[in-house]
Amino acid sequence: MQPNEHLFPTDKIRGREAKEYLLKQKGIAVWMTGLSGSGKTTIAVALEKALAEKGILTQVLDGDNIRTGINSNLGFSATDRTENIRRIAEVARLFVHCGVVTICCFVSPTEKLRRTAKKIIGASDFVEVYIKTALAVCEERDVKGLYAKARKGEIKDFTGVDAVFETPLNPDLILVTRHLPVEESVDIILKKIFSK
Repeated sequence: MQPNEHLFPTDKIRGREAKEYLLKQKGIAVWMTGLSGSGKTTIAVALEKALAEKGILTQVLDGDNIRTGINSNLGFSATDRTENIRRIAEVARLFVHCGVVTICCFVSPTEKLRRTAKKIIGASDFVEVYIKTALAVCEERDVKGLYAKARKGEIKDFTGVDAVFETPLNPDLILVTRHLPVEESVDIILKKIFSK
């Protein structure tokens, strides 16, 4: 038997260990939760750049690339939000099992939704990062005008306005973006994921 031959069977789909061996990295999901405008995507972009500079393959999943594709048929009802997170977690799990560092940026407003994602992806592959930003700050940053539309009643069930955001009970990290530059937030996340 050749070295690592067990990783590359000729008669089966290659497993996670083989894919991580090829990439020379381990897959993990960084699940960023927080209000719209809290800074999740901004931090994700900077984290992706920092990991790329270290030669690490990543995939960012956020509303812009999920809601326009795989979840384009879903709205914002409680049922659709649940299905949205379920599908995202399943996609993230596939990336993680291919050895990809998968950065997920979703409001995921309830503890139940976040637990669902963690269960699907797997607790050992899941790092929950709470991007803690005051509602007023998120509204100041409202580049898409979503809060303004929600306040006018043009968007229903908008988290932070007329739908609840449950503060995460046991996140792996809490980043208070009002007092923490993006670069420091990235450094904190990097230390956490490299420790896993």
